[in-house]
Order: sequence, then structure tokens, then C-alpha cells
Amino acid sequence: MLTKARVQEFLKEIEVDDLVHNFQVMGNDVYIDMTAHSPAMHEKKKLEVALKQAFATEFGDDIVLKLKIASPEPSEVQQSQIKGKQIPGIKNIIAVASGKGGVGKSTVTTNIAVTLEKMGFKVGVLDADIYGPSIPTMLDTSGAKPLSVEVDGKNLMEPIQNYGVKMLSIGYFSGANQAVVWRGPMASKALNQMIRDAHWGELDFLLIDLPPGTGDIHLSIVQEVPVTGAVIVSTPQHIALADVRKGIAMFTMESINIPVLGLIENMAYFTPEELPDNKYYIFGNQGAQYLAEDLGIPVLGEIPLIQSIREAGDIGRPAALQQNSKIAEIYTKVTQNMLESLVERNKNIPPTEAVKITTMAGCSTKK
Repeated sequence: MLTKARVQEFLKEIEVDDLVHNFQVMGNDVYIDMTAHSPAMHEKKKLEVALKQAFATEFGDDIVLKLKIASPEPSEVQQSQIKGKQIPGIKNIIAVASGKGGVGKSTVTTNIAVTLEKMGFKVGVLDADIYGPSIPTMLDTSGAKPLSVEVDGKNLMEPIQNYGVKMLSIGYFSGANQAVVWRGPMASKALNQMIRDAHWGELDFLLIDLPPGTGDIHLSIVQEVPVTGAVIVSTPQHIALADVRKGIAMFTMESINIPVLGLIENMAYFTPEELPDNKYYIFGNQGAQYLAEDLGIPVLGEIPLIQSIREAGDIGRPAALQQNSKIAEIYTKVTQNMLESLVERNKNIPPTEAVKITTMAGCSTKK
């Protein structure tokens, strides 16, 4: 016969007794009131499934487990966190940032975007570098103008599309030789319009190419949208890596708390075409690895200093589009590492979505 004492003992065995605040046993029916570790719906569902399986294994299929799982009260830190509102249709938002300018952040963003698209994902890019937009040039859409479309009675901007990637940039609205001389609030408002007043449709990933440093634009992004994770791009020089610390510190602030997926070391080394087995570390060696270990984040990959990557960006055809090339292979691995880290570090991704991401990307990690 099932007893209350036996159930209490079993709850201790499976280490959930601290979550249970009331339970009753009536014949073969067990009623349990408990509080989950996380308010996330998929976490509560996982807890329910795990408990039912555990009870069936221990007591047999005749036991009927009736659960009432409540959400935990948010902590003071959670209540004070800045969290943006969900954008309908967009599943994951990745912020690509850098501590300082000139490290190739936009080049990395565009190559990751086309790599994701080749993997089968629906991808968008938002050029949030209001003062120095590079995306129109790097994705061969300079001179394009977004059209207005009516969606549910509201006029929205239709993103420009090329290589299967949707994109919006302030560069589409200002002339090529026109300086954008705006104060912070005006720049933030323009960015907000490109996020909220655009018809992005269904996207698996929206990559946001942030300006260098930390400032109004970065704060506007985390206030306006629920960023899934951040990727930091740097070169190996000591001065660049010193600024990386500041960027990571911003994302890990208690009031922001965005998972940092890892560090990408761009222009990591130079390999002459005539000496393919040689690596020359022009800007320094192992700096990113040491910094990543110190900060507890992974290095997602090293991008070599290759002339064709720069040339491809200048003509608007990202180097990762080259079939069966060493560059495409490197960016594929970097993108896979980014997705593995996303699934591991962001606990709010539903298990089914995590499996889809890792399967499509050819990753080994499962959540």
C-alpha cells in the first residue's frame, strides 16, 4: 500500500522535496503542490514529465500523479532587469558587439549571417551602427530603398533581401556621403523604428550589428528587444582585448544579464598562400584564449587575416559564400560553436527549438 511516508522518502531520494510545500496520498492518487526552479513554461513542463516518469518507475503505472506546479516569485534582481518586448515571429536575437572599432565586427556579422542561411535558417540582420553603417556595402545592397507594406492595417518597412538574408540599416535612408549627426535619443528612436516598424516576418535568427563600445545604442537594444545572446569580436592586440572586458561587463550586469556566447578572434593570424602550413601571429598570440579563460567564456573560433575576406566584403559578397573554401569551413565551425553555446547558455530556449538548432547546424550539443 502506498503511504505518505514512502512518498516523502521518495521525494527526498529524487531531490525535489525542497520544491514541495504540500502533498497528499489518497489510495493510488498522489496530489503534490510545488514550486518550480524557473518561471519558464518549458522548465515546468520538463519537471512534470520527469516526476511522472520517476513515480511510474518507482511505484508502477497504477499510481496517478496529480501535480500543481507554481512559478517562483522573481527576485529583486530579476525584477530590476531590463528586458525588451518580444518581436512576433523572431525566435532568437544575437547581438554582435566589439569593445573598439576596426576589429571586423560587421565582416564577421555578415559572414555568420550567410552561413546560418546556408544551414537552412531564416536570417535577418539589423545594422545598429547608426553612425557608420557597413551592412549595405557588405551585402551588396547599397542604394536600395525599403518599400512600405501594409500588414494588418499598419504600414511597415519591408527589409531589403539578398543572399537569402533580410536586412535593415540607416544606410538605406541616408545618402552615401551624408553624415548622420544625431544625438543619442534620436539615434535610439531611429533604431526602434527599424526594429518595431518593420515586417521581419518569420526569422530563426536576427543578428544585430552593434556599434563599437558601450553606450546609448546598446542600452536601447537591451531595453527594446529580448536579446538571446551576445557575441564579442576582437583582434588579438592587448588594447583591443582590454576593451573587450568592458563590453562583456556590460552584458553581464545584473540589470541586463544577457548570456555572452563567446569571443571570436578576428585577424588572428596570417598564412601566406605560398606557405599554407605557416601561421604568423602579427597582432599577438593566445590573447583571446587567456582572456576567455579568465572571464569564463568560450573562444568560438579564430578568423585568419586573409586578403580575400576583405575583398569579398568590399564587393558585397561575403567570403563564407565561397563553396568548399577554407574560409567557408572556418565560418561554419565558428557558427556551429556559437549555436552550441547558445543552446547551453540560454536556459529559456524550449527543448524542441534547441534540438532543431543543433540538428540543422550539424552540432553535437543537445539541451
